[in-house]
Amino acid sequence: MSLTPIGQPRQKITVASLREKKLRHEPITCLTAYDYSTARLVDEAAIDIVLVGDSLAQIMLGYENTLSVTIDEMLHHSKAVRRGVKHALLIADMPYGSYHATSDEAVRNAARFVKEAGAEAVKIEGGEKRADLIHRIIDAEIPVAGHIGLTPQSVNVMGGFKVQGKTLNAIEQLMRDAVALAHAGVACIYLEGIPREVAAMITAEIETPTIGIGAGPDCDGQVLVFHDILNLTFGPPAKFVRRYGDAAAEVTNAVQSFRADVLSRQYPADSESYHLPKETKAALDTVLERKRGMRR
Repeated sequence: MSLTPIGQPRQKITVASLREKKLRHEPITCLTAYDYSTARLVDEAAIDIVLVGDSLAQIMLGYENTLSVTIDEMLHHSKAVRRGVKHALLIADMPYGSYHATSDEAVRNAARFVKEAGAEAVKIEGGEKRADLIHRIIDAEIPVAGHIGLTPQSVNVMGGFKVQGKTLNAIEQLMRDAVALAHAGVACIYLEGIPREVAAMITAEIETPTIGIGAGPDCDGQVLVFHDILNLTFGPPAKFVRRYGDAAAEVTNAVQSFRADVLSRQYPADSESYHLPKETKAALDTVLERKRGMRR
């Protein structure tokens, strides 16, 4: 396995790159991003896939779940992320309602992510019931990423965010879903919230790369939410989340220090202030002195 050192020239990641990585048994890395600055940081850290997830509904917009976010909101954030991504493959989530009515509408909405936001693939939740729709979108020259297991847009049907695939019947359905998506030609399949053993079976069964989140270490790649790994969310993390930093503490400390410096008049210092040119200051001093003399 070869890894490109951070800071070194790297090739553009494409849909074809993902399949090559699977063939070489090279792990695929994926993180979410929702704005330009985050996207730049993630891309420059040599992450393979940047995902504009509909999780921005909760993280960036404060919604209760992903169901409320609109296609225009997703496009707005996807455009910002596009400006920050140079090398990673950019995948955008199609939000709830953007592909659930008719296939024609779904294709039009998918095309908006490509034309308006520069996405290189769109992600759609659902298994074999989405296969025909995915065929239609791919026929329109738009790569698609699949998503099965715990699908957040189905939270009301599932009765909450629960691990999927815990019974033999459920495992069989997940296998059918994965095979159907692979046959439909998806670029990759996100496996969320399923037992490790089931994810391993799916990954071994299909040639399509699998990206796990809460699906164990046997997937071809892993994805986490950027804000989760930096403790920038306001709640207890899921079992599968590993914290790699505490940006919340850093931000809080910085903000509190700024406030304290302003209240104590230690900010800004003279060195952090702009000054008049010497000639202008001398002239101004003369004018002020004359005015003071006139008031005496």
